[in-house]
Amino acid sequence: MDAKIASLYRHPIKGFTPERLTSVTLEAGACFPCDRLYAVEDGPSGFDPAAPAHLSKMKFTVLAKIPAVARARTAYDEASGVLSAKAEGQPDFAGDLRDPGGRAAFETWLANFLGEDASGPLRLIEGPGAHRFMDSKSGFVSIVNLASVRDLSQRVGRELDPLRFRANLYVEGWPAWVENDWTGRTLTIGGATAQVLKPIVRCAATHVDPDTGERDADLVKALFDHYGHMFCGIYLTVTAGGAVGEGDGVVVN
Repeated sequence: MDAKIASLYRHPIKGFTPERLTSVTLEAGACFPCDRLYAVEDGPSGFDPAAPAHLSKMKFTVLAKIPAVARARTAYDEASGVLSAKAEGQPDFAGDLRDPGGRAAFETWLANFLGEDASGPLRLIEGPGAHRFMDSKSGFVSIVNLASVRDLSQRVGRELDPLRFRANLYVEGWPAWVENDWTGRTLTIGGATAQVLKPIVRCAATHVDPDTGERDADLVKALFDHYGHMFCGIYLTVTAGGAVGEGDGVVVN
C-alpha cells in the first residue's frame, strides 16, 4: 500500500487546540513531541507530580466533558513557554506557562471564559519528566486513516473534520478501516519505526465540532451502528526514533 503522512499535529494542552507541524523527530519509547505537556484540572484530580500516574480524561477540561473548550484558540511557543489564547467575548491572553504567575493568569482567563461549564477550581498542571497526559496508558503516538474518516462521513451523511479525532499523524493511502487489524504489526514512518498497540476506542470528544464547540454528532453510536465497533485510529509505540514529516511514506511491515 502506497501511503503517506498527510499532516502532523501536537496538542500542547490536553483538550485544547491542535497545532499543525511540518516535521518532528520521534524518539523510541517516547510520546509525540510537545503533545499533552499540560492539562487543566477541573477540580482536584489527585495528580501527584512526585509519582505521576495515568488519570481519566474526565478529571480535566477536555471536549468529552466541556465542549466549549474547542472555542478557545490556543497556541504554544515551546521555546519561550508562552501560551497565547483567544476566545469570543474575552480579552486576548498571553502568558508564560513555566512561571507560576503565567499559569495562574491562564487559569483565571479560562475560568472567565468557561463560566458555569466548568466545575472548578481550574488548575494548570505540567507533566513532570517524560510524563504526558495521554488518554492511553501505553499508546504514546496516534494515527488516523483519512479514508476511514471519509467512509464514516459517508455513512453519517455529512463531512467530518478529521481533527475531531485529535491524532498526531493523519495518513492518506490506506483502504478504509484496514488499520483495525494491525495490532502487533510494525510500521515504518519516515525515518522512524513503530509497533501498533491497538485500535483507539472513541469517546464523546468526537461528538464535538472543533470549529463551533458544539456537540452535533454522536459518532460513538454511529461507529457501532455502522461497523459494530467504536474504533477510529491506532495507537503506536515508537521502537526506533527518526525524523518524520509531511509527505513521508508509511509502510506496513
